[in-house]
Amino acid sequence: MSIRMATLTDAPALAALEQSQLQDELSVEQRGNNLDGQSFSQTDITSLIKQHWIAVAELNNQIVGYVFAGRWTFFKQWPIYRHLLKRLPKIDYERAKLTETNTCQYGPIWIAAAYRGQGIFEALVKRIKKEVANDLPYMLTFIAEDNAGSFAAHTRKAQMQVVDFVSFDERDYYLLVMPTTDSYF
Repeated sequence: MSIRMATLTDAPALAALEQSQLQDELSVEQRGNNLDGQSFSQTDITSLIKQHWIAVAELNNQIVGYVFAGRWTFFKQWPIYRHLLKRLPKIDYERAKLTETNTCQYGPIWIAAAYRGQGIFEALVKRIKKEVANDLPYMLTFIAEDNAGSFAAHTRKAQMQVVDFVSFDERDYYLLVMPTTDSYF
């Protein structure tokens, strides 16, 4: 298994995986009810590779997992991210004042079902943290309240801390933060 940063040649495979996993974060009851998860086009993914961060897990020349992270200049084109940015000044985080300039959006993260529970999640988080740490001290993400598996992974394995609870488009989300290096703890 190789954990590496994505290259431009990975963009088509990542875009195909994104489309295939559109409803992966949704509960069985939510699927098919005009509710979709976040999805990025091949153009979006190419931009993330060139100007932001994507780490991939690769086995036998096949991508079996990935995690995205990007600056707000990229993510704020979508309403939910603009909503999250408006919440930042209201967040009481004990380590620092979280701002658009000292944080980035982390996620989505995806791992093929056959490879879950094998340490890939932790390896992807470690790699993306290392890359982002060169530029920013904190990564933020949001997780739907009903996505218990993702919440558990991020709070236990990635040691992310809940800093807010937000509602958007009739769904509720936890907003979590993670320092990118130990010096920010």
